[in-house]
Amino acid sequence: MSKDQFYLIALGANLPSAEGAPDVTLRSALRRLSEAGAREVVASRFFATPCFPAGAGPDYVNAAARLEFEGGAEALLALLHRIEAEFGRERVQRWGQRVLDLDLIAAGDRVLPDEAGYRAWLDLPLEEQKQQAPDRLILPHPRMQDRPFVLVPLAEVAPEWRHPVLGRTVRQMVDDLPRAARDEVEPL
Repeated sequence: MSKDQFYLIALGANLPSAEGAPDVTLRSALRRLSEAGAREVVASRFFATPCFPAGAGPDYVNAAARLEFEGGAEALLALLHRIEAEFGRERVQRWGQRVLDLDLIAAGDRVLPDEAGYRAWLDLPLEEQKQQAPDRLILPHPRMQDRPFVLVPLAEVAPEWRHPVLGRTVRQMVDDLPRAARDEVEPL
């Protein structure tokens, strides 16, 4: 797989869509990705995970996928947003309930927009994270290393992918999480 075409995405849903329950929605979204030009789509199992942040709604169904895509990171992000909208996703609340969430987690070993821009978001205090959203694509996802609902599924499809800034593999980042946090991510 070419580094220029290699992407990792996280999938999640905690509300039903017109397609059905969250797990049905995720399966349909994976099919839609393939129909829209993603190749070599390899998905993890589906996992039940607590809503993040706690108390913000029903629990989630989460998964991860590794894929190839010719159009570049910005084009893939636009495709992910289009698919979310097709399933009824409305972007009204940061970290809120949703019928479908497709997050671009990584684009091979690229750091976007650059290392300084990435580190600004990596080091952003939690309270500011809740209030601010980037105005451009930041990759790898600056919170991935903190999120068991991303890392545990990702370990099934890209365990040896190495974070280009932190220098840790997905497997190592999973091991870095508190045991209790990993245990909250349960296979369906």
